Amino acid sequence: MNKKPSSRFDDLFSAARNKTQETSSESTKTSPTKKSKSRDPDYVRTTIYLPKRLHQQLKVAAVQGDKDMSEIIEGLVDAWVQSEDT
Repeated sequence: MNKKPSSRFDDLFSAARNKTQETSSESTKTSPTKKSKSRDPDYVRTTIYLPKRLHQQLKVAAVQGDKDMSEIIEGLVDAWVQSEDT
């Protein structure tokens, strides 16, 4: 059973809560959700060790290129594997 709002603030909170729920339900309908790599079964998480200097340079390159570090590493490893096959 719903409790009836007892004050002006309860009315304001209820209105804000309803507006938030409407906005969130609209945004989930219009934008498709992108599956993160951690939940994508086509990806595997691994750990590599890099020298600190190289790691910092990789971070800077990722920010400047508007990519994440794993995209850059993936491209480099893929190119290396392709070159090893030939």
